[in-house]
Amino acid sequence: MAGVEQITVEAGEAGMRLDRWFKTHFPGLGFGHLQKLLRSGQVRVDGGRAKADTRVEPGQVIRVPPLGVDRKGSEPLTARTMRGQDDGAVLSKMMLYEDPAVFVFNKPSGLAVQGGSGVNRHVDNMLEAFRSKKGEKPRLVHRLDRDTSGVLVVARTRLAAMKLAEAFAAATRRRPTGRSSRACLRSARTRFRPGW
Repeated sequence: MAGVEQITVEAGEAGMRLDRWFKTHFPGLGFGHLQKLLRSGQVRVDGGRAKADTRVEPGQVIRVPPLGVDRKGSEPLTARTMRGQDDGAVLSKMMLYEDPAVFVFNKPSGLAVQGGSGVNRHVDNMLEAFRSKKGEKPRLVHRLDRDTSGVLVVARTRLAAMKLAEAFAAATRRRPTGRSSRACLRSARTRFRPGW
């Protein structure tokens, strides 16, 4: 959730305790975290402070601050939840950043980056959905293990792939363990940006 939300209580929620209302709408929110938000006045009902046992009524507006948890119905992207979804749609949901030179994805655990024996769906093949009008398919710059979730940097052009590969190689020489995609991307952008 990016910012503060104002959510109106529905008719079917009449008389529901505020803590149960939050559990219904934000199942990942812990009770202790909710209590802290209530005590500090960040959660409000019709503009006033509220307690966990406050009963909500239809039409009341609940102020919900940024919680750091998903709303009910917005399931996190996993290898299981992406089955049956279009490759382009899955990649769009995974996307953290995009510019003319790179895509940066949040790869979930369970999704392979490259194909192999017994692997039917993998990021490299899914990138066909993002093929440019010139016919150029985005290129993998590095890999993550299938069971690893994390940031995956993908070059949109051949030149960007070459420059990013150089940046990854340089970062690996400086820090043989613990590669940093962010550091490599920053390095590539500052040293090689013109002409991407």
